[in-house]
Amino acid sequence: MSADAVLIVIDAQESFRHRPYFVADELPRYVERQQALIDGAVARGVPVVQIFHVEDEGPFARASGHVRTLEPLRVAPAATFEKRRHSALVGSGLDVWLTRSGARRLLISGIRTEQCCETTTRHASDLGYQVDFVCEATLTFPMRDAAGRLWSPAEIAARTELVLAGRFARIVTVEAALAGLDAKQAA
Repeated sequence: MSADAVLIVIDAQESFRHRPYFVADELPRYVERQQALIDGAVARGVPVVQIFHVEDEGPFARASGHVRTLEPLRVAPAATFEKRRHSALVGSGLDVWLTRSGARRLLISGIRTEQCCETTTRHASDLGYQVDFVCEATLTFPMRDAAGRLWSPAEIAARTELVLAGRFARIVTVEAALAGLDAKQAA
């Protein structure tokens, strides 16, 4: 398979529903945007790669039964990889698959915006990939900082966009990401 662009869906898995920080407030928006991105990529012949985070114990352990696609998302991935680090490019085999596929552009989406999605974006950029960070197709949860301030998912997403934009990635909406795929196919 030769694929110039690849959609990466990071950690969109049921495991998160079983963590104490899970909040479902943003879930419907995320699922709608993530599914639109997946469906749009598939319609354009762009491979979708699914990444699952695994650990030895807890809700991220394979034995928990929660290391499976977050419901109600529908994904029929071209490839699936498991990772144990924040970057999907460390120790998962994804890097080898991307090289063999001829990928030059990655569309990043999934869960958590500021952790595995951002880390994978930085890593991919450093490896020379063109990266589109599809922030609206990412999900995160409120976080409290060391000073006690509670950061909302919207604030965390805005901070992630700020630090990635122009340095590590192009920040795009689902529609802009798909339009970019259309433009590439037309060229």
